[in-house]
Amino acid sequence: MKEQNIRNYRRISPIYHQVLTLLTLIIAVVCLTRFFAGLGGGDSVMSELLYVAAALWVAIVFWLVRSNSLRVQDRVIRAEENLRHFALTGKLLDARLTISQIIALRFASDEEFPGLCDKAAEQDLSSGAIKQAVQHWRADHHRV
Repeated sequence: MKEQNIRNYRRISPIYHQVLTLLTLIIAVVCLTRFFAGLGGGDSVMSELLYVAAALWVAIVFWLVRSNSLRVQDRVIRAEENLRHFALTGKLLDARLTISQIIALRFASDEEFPGLCDKAAEQDLSSGAIKQAVQHWRADHHRV
């Protein structure tokens, strides 16, 4: 795999980010167009409302699939990094660290991880500042 760093760590899932996003937008546009066209026709709007409901259903499912999987990944990362911190220092992570800080800290090598954890908690560093502070990048090829 390609070596990761701050410039290339983001990962795109083409099927989700491109194909499903495009299909969801197409469905929403077609359903809303059909709904508004049906309003001017004088016919019953029940079928058009069904299209709008279908478009909303698809959009909600699309959003939930992504947000729920990210929430699970965040919990796993928090548990992994807490265990890594405990293995390296004998202590759990500082309770002041936010989930976004912990997610950013996962890129730090074992050598710089404990010190960067302390610095992030004491100075309330943003996730971007934490990633910038990492000297020896630890790749994460599993996050989507």
